[in-house]
Amino acid sequence: MTLDLDFVRARFPAFADPETARWAHLENAGGSYAAGPVVELLTELFSRAKVQPGWGSAPSQVAAAAMERSRQVMAATFNAGPDEIHFGPSTSQNTYVLARAMRPMWLAGDEIVVTEQDHEANSGVWRRLAETGIVVKEWRVDPSTGLLDIDALDELIGERTRLVAMTHASNVAATINPVADVAARVHAVGGHIVVDGVSFAPHGAVDVDALDCDVYLYSAYKTYGPHVGMMYTRGSLLEAVAHQGHFFNEGRPDTRLTPAGPDHAVIGATAGIVDYYDLLHAHHLDPVADPVERIRAVGALFAGHERELVAPLLAFLADRDDVTVVGAPVADPAVRAPTVSFHSSRRSSAEIYGALIAARVACGHGHFYAHRLITALGLDPDDGVVRVSMVHYNRADDVARVLTVLDEVL
Repeated sequence: MTLDLDFVRARFPAFADPETARWAHLENAGGSYAAGPVVELLTELFSRAKVQPGWGSAPSQVAAAAMERSRQVMAATFNAGPDEIHFGPSTSQNTYVLARAMRPMWLAGDEIVVTEQDHEANSGVWRRLAETGIVVKEWRVDPSTGLLDIDALDELIGERTRLVAMTHASNVAATINPVADVAARVHAVGGHIVVDGVSFAPHGAVDVDALDCDVYLYSAYKTYGPHVGMMYTRGSLLEAVAHQGHFFNEGRPDTRLTPAGPDHAVIGATAGIVDYYDLLHAHHLDPVADPVERIRAVGALFAGHERELVAPLLAFLADRDDVTVVGAPVADPAVRAPTVSFHSSRRSSAEIYGALIAARVACGHGHFYAHRLITALGLDPDDGVVRVSMVHYNRADDVARVLTVLDEVL
């Protein structure tokens, strides 16, 4: 089944704006456009129900129902239960709270493993625990590719390993890591695994059961939703962590990792992500009752289209001896997300970025909060890499525009 791109783009209000439509939006790894159902829900909730939820008034009941619906339907995007899903201002804030909640579970001298490949959101908070007596070990990347050697993990974990923090797909290297394999090794020594899925989730269905992870991190604003972070936490782990909310809410799973009052309308609008997926499924495929199966089928449509988008760019860069692509240089959605980060021996990343912006290609350059990875590659973090990141609503002519600019500037 081929993705109906006209139908897809008609579901995004951004493409109807004349100025926005002039740009090829290829900085999706930093934030995607919001789908129409999300915008509609957010407008409705801000217009008539931007009040404290849970009281007896009609607007208050509307707000409460919208938030509860998001908890229910968004659980399907993880293949998890609603009580295992938590909302927070951002992934960085969620991991900050999580680290504080997990620290009382451990003794001085216990060990955690972090990678050089991760976004700082799933790195810095764990590294800071060294100040409290935790031993922090670093899982280093190959300095030429930015990739992790999975077998090297065996030398880092042992009987005192309590946690491994890793990314599902790096926001720079993009290559998909074998999370289930790592989870098996970590669980074998009694540890937990926290997976940053922010750069994977826009491109396919997440299945926390298949991954066997204990925590999975997700940013709704990169999956066509509002600016809010989400976090799956396995039920058994949730019961073991120290409660971070108000003391009188300790019995409520949804407040255990949520110390602050959430943005009610934004949470309610998050359900629009699944509404959008359902629109795509209904347009392209036969009806299916299970929401998890619908999301998986839509993810397969995304993968097929994104493979066609990214292949010409990777092929162009592979043919040049003055360009280095970070991560695996293959256009296979089973191997890498359609995010392409590269640097040139001839031109600075800032120069290449400037030429792309002049051609109205929305992209970025620098370290993208993966500062440690860029440093490990031997690059100046301020200049870093050029990143071109695609999602399913992008068109072939977006990529063609990139190729034209790169052919000239390089």
